[in-house]
Amino acid sequence: MMENTAIQLSDVTVRFRIPHEKIPTLQEYAIRWLKRRSVSFTDFNALNNVSFSIRQGETVGIIGANGAGKSTLLKVISRVIRPTHGRVFLRGRIAPLLELGAGFDYEMTGRENIFLNGAVLGFSRKDIASRLDRIVEFSGIDDFIDAPIRTYSSGMVARLGFAIATDIQPDILIVDEILAVGDADFQKKSAARILRYHDSGSTVLLVSHNLDSIKNLCDRVIWLEHGAIKMVGWVDDIVKQYSL
Repeated sequence: MMENTAIQLSDVTVRFRIPHEKIPTLQEYAIRWLKRRSVSFTDFNALNNVSFSIRQGETVGIIGANGAGKSTLLKVISRVIRPTHGRVFLRGRIAPLLELGAGFDYEMTGRENIFLNGAVLGFSRKDIASRLDRIVEFSGIDDFIDAPIRTYSSGMVARLGFAIATDIQPDILIVDEILAVGDADFQKKSAARILRYHDSGSTVLLVSHNLDSIKNLCDRVIWLEHGAIKMVGWVDDIVKQYSL
């Protein structure tokens, strides 16, 4: 891994086993196993021998149709999923924003979840308290911060998650469709924060179906198709090919 490389994947494959017939519960699966009733599976490669490297300070977009492997790729890089084969190299502190509400306790209030998520990200309680007002202000949910997360809309959950994860500049920011939620003002604020981090040297990996966001924010693009890389290159070239 070269000194200026932030992310490098070498021949990464992620294979899932899919049962041929639907087994509704773990109990049913256990009964079948105890009775020696066979369950047949099909192997499915969500990612197939994916290799690329991203330099420190780059903002790279990942595009492709639904089911192309984009979210799986981000989960591998975030170390949520271990690859079946291949290796992943990372350099620096990562702030992943993968799914709406990931890491939130829906029975706790927004304020309590700020402290919970901050602790997961490695902040001390004192440090989180010093950031609290700024996080709440950026999220724009001041009036609901002491209400349980279960009462929030999906957009409010995403805004709070983004505000927490990006309050301190990470070395690597991983964003999965977060810019597609919230109102237009929040989307502009989020894009501006990503651009500011990019200008300050953070590496950003962004999945989006919004090609305008990809063109406005990214330097290069990785185009995935059926779990493999179809094309990698400069944003204007790849988006043009993808749009044909």
